[in-house]
Amino acid sequence: MTALAPTLQAFFTDRLTHQLGASAHTIASYRDAWRLLLAFTTTRTGIAPTRIDIADLDAPLIGEFLNHLENERGNSIRTRNGRLAAIHSTFTFAALRHPEDAATIARVLAIPPKRYNRPQVSYLSPAEVTALLGAPDRSTWAGRRDRAWILLAVTTGLRVSELTALTRDDLNLDTGAHLVCHGKGRKDRTTPLTAECLALMRTWTNEITGEPHTPLFPTRTGRAMSRDAVSARLDLHIHSATAACPSLAAKRVTPHVLRHTAAMRLLEAGVDVMTIALWLGHASTETTQIYLHADLALKERAIERTTPTGTRPGRYQPGDRLLAFLEAL
Repeated sequence: MTALAPTLQAFFTDRLTHQLGASAHTIASYRDAWRLLLAFTTTRTGIAPTRIDIADLDAPLIGEFLNHLENERGNSIRTRNGRLAAIHSTFTFAALRHPEDAATIARVLAIPPKRYNRPQVSYLSPAEVTALLGAPDRSTWAGRRDRAWILLAVTTGLRVSELTALTRDDLNLDTGAHLVCHGKGRKDRTTPLTAECLALMRTWTNEITGEPHTPLFPTRTGRAMSRDAVSARLDLHIHSATAACPSLAAKRVTPHVLRHTAAMRLLEAGVDVMTIALWLGHASTETTQIYLHADLALKERAIERTTPTGTRPGRYQPGDRLLAFLEAL
């Protein structure tokens, strides 16, 4: 057995799990990256995974692997960079344990993430939000449920995974109404509820029964809604809302667009970026900057506050040559 196998084992069991306390999602992502890399290396070199050494994973092979992810597997640049981050993290750990491979490790760590054009965020206008909230059939139990989670999503900006994980116990409808969200990276945060959202959630919780730990938005069988179920129900309501608001037909509305909508509503209300980052559970305000770029109204207000330059339109016309000669005397 080569040095790579025990290094990988120590990285996952000791470094990620015990020292860093990484979440199950992070461990699974890193695991998948290494499964793909080892399979790719075996295909390219013919070496069995258990016999692959650190020296075999040099920078040219890692570069080929990253190109394979993009060109053959059809992965996005963000996914490619995520796989590279997993490799970098492992090689940083290996550098302390295997200084004999320092040159190979240094070259791999020098591979930069690939830059990409971040698309401008899509969000719903107030008229589109109103049309979407009016789309669910309130005469049905499923329609009332969907209207409740849609309003909660555009108010709180929860991720779809956070929304489906909510239980009745996470909702506080007393004085200072709020919900407790178990967010990304196992970070809990508390988000207040608006008066409109509070009234609707009180009505909805009176319809559902069960223990405090049961899902806040269950299916007919009592289980929590899946991500796919949320997306499917949202597509259904967007189709219905398009009749009342035709502009929705030009937009691809996903559950994450509802999160963007919540952020833009806060920004348009004059809330500062730091507060919005805390509201959404962003680890850094840099992530929240995308909403500043997307807010055209904010840029228009900035233009209104600028001082005109006083220049007049029109093309430059040179003066008369004879007058210019006389003026130059």
